[in-house]
Amino acid sequence: MKASVAELLAVTIARTLRDDDVGFTGLATGPRAALYATLIPLAAMQFAQATHAPGLTCLLAGWCHNPSPGSITQLPDAEFDPNLLALPCDARDLGYPPQYVVKRGDVSVGFCSAAQVDREGNVNTVCIGDPAAPDVRLVGPILIPEHMALFGREIVMMPRHEKRMFVARVDHRTGVGFPGGRRGRAELGLRGGGPELVVTPKCIFAFDAGGRIFVRSIHPGISTEDVRDSTGFDLPGLEFAPVTEEPGQEELAFLREHVDPHGLLRMDTAA
Repeated sequence: MKASVAELLAVTIARTLRDDDVGFTGLATGPRAALYATLIPLAAMQFAQATHAPGLTCLLAGWCHNPSPGSITQLPDAEFDPNLLALPCDARDLGYPPQYVVKRGDVSVGFCSAAQVDREGNVNTVCIGDPAAPDVRLVGPILIPEHMALFGREIVMMPRHEKRMFVARVDHRTGVGFPGGRRGRAELGLRGGGPELVVTPKCIFAFDAGGRIFVRSIHPGISTEDVRDSTGFDLPGLEFAPVTEEPGQEELAFLREHVDPHGLLRMDTAA
């Protein structure tokens, strides 16, 4: 069996999750964004719960506790999609405040997406172009500032890997990465750890001890030239990046049988 890119990412992310994690992911508009920002994180968290992190708590949109992504037959594109409202789960928050409070620091790992990411790990979901007179207005900040400022760590899920999305400096800093490195982030007084990974169909970025972005691994079949040509800033040491480890056959079989029985993760082929 050969893993799709989405299956590869789900298992790779699952390996980074811990037994005491509280993970938070939301919804994104459009099928490809929903795949990366919602379904892959949900699959990764359920896979981790079933393999090595049974104590992990998964929050979908903050109100649905430990949902079962195996019941999803088509990708949702709204937080209150009927398919999600009926999704089997352990519990749903019906009032406010919920059990897990963002401002209290209860969420240890979050997942988000963006229109732009820069070399400092800042993300943009507000506009493209001059904020005073933008060329394109995007969905807005939603909960991205809180994700990047208050969560223990953030995994940024990027549905495409193109130069227009990976830029030297974002047009609008919706969520804060490491401006001026990790010391610069600390000087801003941000409690959360900031971005840990930036996940794309071509590679996975991480951040070193100083807060500088680097390519942690390149996916099978993707060349270093492809990653370099698709990124709008320099990538020192790119030629030394290893290949992303593929799921084992037992891992892949479990993922398909128990986490994604409807094969939604196998629909992703574009890089």
